[in-house]
Amino acid sequence: MDFFDRQWATYRAVVDADLMEHRALSAATAEALRNHCAQRPSHRGAPHMVDLGCGDLGLLAPVLQQLPLGSYTGLDLTAAVLPLAQKALGSVPYPVEFQQGDLLHWANQAHEPESIDILHSSFAIHHLDGQQKTTLLGLLRPTMAEGSIFLWADVFREPGESRDSYVARYAARIRSQWTLDAAANEQVISHLSSFDNPEDRFEIAAAAEAHGWSWQWLWQGQHQAEALALLRPI
Repeated sequence: MDFFDRQWATYRAVVDADLMEHRALSAATAEALRNHCAQRPSHRGAPHMVDLGCGDLGLLAPVLQQLPLGSYTGLDLTAAVLPLAQKALGSVPYPVEFQQGDLLHWANQAHEPESIDILHSSFAIHHLDGQQKTTLLGLLRPTMAEGSIFLWADVFREPGESRDSYVARYAARIRSQWTLDAAANEQVISHLSSFDNPEDRFEIAAAAEAHGWSWQWLWQGQHQAEALALLRPI
């Protein structure tokens, strides 16, 4: 088993055991997507959706298969997951494109103004540092169409909590509550210690508002980490 396979097997084990409350989060995301499509004025046409950090679409694909989209674009840094996403989505009645790339680099590229109706990102943006997240919010804002939404699912720090305190708290949760074997637990802890940069939930909401977004919490998990925010251009 190569490095990707080991990492992906651990990720799938986390999702399948619902250790990060993916089921409740996915249900909240699905409800928001369905409501947005149902309430969309017909004169605007079918919505165009971009998914930053699409992964394998293991949980989202059944929802996407039922949405009346005009198009779907899935972006992920890991090329190996894109065929998995394409297989999970299957045949849908709208154009689909999968791209390998970095989400900040993608946002830096020229995009048609007001061309995105639905923006979605799940557990991807926390890998950026604070300045990069702020930059991303600024770059994405002009691409959003009238009446559009940005669904941001991720981990966030508690107000006033330092990154070190967050990592220690999350690591303690993994060691005491997760049902994976010890090696898999330590693999996840090593990853989050090295790569995760969740933002203070109050500070990132204020930064978003400063860049022309409204912010609303749609769902918050029981562990004061995982959450789903709804952003709208204002």
